[in-house]
Amino acid sequence: MNNSAIITSTAAGAAVKCRKKLHQYNQYQSLIPGLPDDIAQICLSLVQEPLTLYSVCQSWRRLVYSPPFPPFLSIYSLLKPLQYNNISSVISHVRSGERRMYADLTLILKDGETSERPSAQVKNSVEFANFDPISAKWQLLPPPPLDPPLRLLLRHPSFISRHLPIQSVSVSGNLIILTATTDHMLRALSRPLVFNPLTHKWTYGPPLAIPRRWCAAGASQGVVYVASGIGSHYNLEVARTVEKWDLKSYNNCNQQQHQCNSRSDIKSNRNQQQQRNNPTCGVKNKGWKWEKLSGLKDGKFSREAIEAIGWREKLCMVNVKGDAAKEGIIYDIESDTWQEMPEGMLVGWRGPTAAMEEEIIYTVDESKGALRKYDQENDSWIEILENEMLKGAQHMAAAGGKVCVVNGGGDGIVVVNVLAEPPSLVVVETPVGFQVLDVHILPRMSQLDEC
Repeated sequence: MNNSAIITSTAAGAAVKCRKKLHQYNQYQSLIPGLPDDIAQICLSLVQEPLTLYSVCQSWRRLVYSPPFPPFLSIYSLLKPLQYNNISSVISHVRSGERRMYADLTLILKDGETSERPSAQVKNSVEFANFDPISAKWQLLPPPPLDPPLRLLLRHPSFISRHLPIQSVSVSGNLIILTATTDHMLRALSRPLVFNPLTHKWTYGPPLAIPRRWCAAGASQGVVYVASGIGSHYNLEVARTVEKWDLKSYNNCNQQQHQCNSRSDIKSNRNQQQQRNNPTCGVKNKGWKWEKLSGLKDGKFSREAIEAIGWREKLCMVNVKGDAAKEGIIYDIESDTWQEMPEGMLVGWRGPTAAMEEEIIYTVDESKGALRKYDQENDSWIEILENEMLKGAQHMAAAGGKVCVVNGGGDGIVVVNVLAEPPSLVVVETPVGFQVLDVHILPRMSQLDEC
C-alpha cells in the first residue's frame, strides 16, 4: 500500500519524545548518522514505499510504525473462527503464474506472543484482525470493551443458505461496527463500536435513534449513514427511515480522550472507566447524535444487508445482490433527496461494490469473476480483468490504488493493483482456522510499545 507521505506539524516534537523513551530502554539508534532525528524523520517520511525503510535497519523499522510517521494502508477483516484453529506458517511462492502472498500466517495475539488457540478458548464469536503488508503478518485487534464478550449469531436454522450479516464501515480512518444479530435473533448493538488503529482503542458511538439490522449502511465524507432495515421485528416506518452520524464530533472527542489516556496509569484507568459509562469522555458535544434524513418511499431495502457506496457526494445502493432482479436508488447528500439509479449502473451492479476515494466505483460480477469500474459518461461498466478467484466474491474494499476482494470461500483476500499496467493480482491467505466475513482498508496500527 502506498505511503501518504504527509508530514504533520507535530512530527518534530513526537520524534523527540520517541527518542527519549528509546534512551530509557538503551535501544536508541540515530535514524541518520550526523542528522538530528527530527530532520531525519522528515527526510525518511518522503520515501514512497515503507517496505524500503522497513528492510534497512531496526531504528527505521521502529520509525515506520511510530505514531508520528505517516501511516501506510493495511487490511482489516472480521474473522470467523472455524471448528479448529491450528495456526501455522507458510512461505511465499509462485504458483500458476500468479503471486500468492502466504507470508507468515501466524497470528500475533494480544500479549504479543504467538500461539495455537483451540476454538473452545475463543471468547468472541468473531475476531477482528489486521494484516500488515510490510511485515506480512496478521495481528488480532484488542477485543471490544464489552462485558460479557461480544457473542454474535452467524447462522440460524431459518437461514440455512447464508450468514447473518455483521455490517461494518470504514470512515475517517476508523473501523465501525454498526449492526449484528444475537443468539436470540435480536439486534446486537444499540450503538456503534468504533476502533481507531492509531490509538488501539475501541469506543462507543452515539445510540441509534432506531436500532436496526439488515439495513443499508455506508459512509461519505466522514459521515455514516444507515437506511431501512428492521428492529426487533419488521415495521414499515423503520424500513423507510434514514439516519446519519457526522464523525467530526467523534474525532474531536477522540482527541480529548487520547490526551486523557496519555497521563498517569491511575488517571488512564479512571478515564477508561468513565469512557465506558460516557462515550463522549466528558466532552459535551451537541453533534454527538444521529440525525434523521428524508425517508425512502417504501421498505424494499430491508430484505438483507446492503452496501451504501459513497460516490461523488452521493450514496448508491441496490436492494438485492447478484444477478436477481433488483432496484437501485441514489441519495443526493447535498439536496437530501432520492432518485432512481441510472439503468446502466444498475444492470452492471452484479456483486460486491466499493468506491476508490469516492471517485471511481468498482464492482465484481460474482458469477463471472470479472472486476469492472463504472463509466459515468457512458453509463456503462469497463472490464479491468477476469479471474477464477473472483468468482463468488462476497465483500470488497478500495483505497490507495488497491481493490481487496473476499473470495467465495472466505479463505483468502484477492488484492488487485488497479493502477498497474496491466493490473496485477496478489492473494493474501487468511490464517488457518478462520474465515473472512468482511474486509476494509485503513491506516496501519501504530506499535505504541515500540515508541
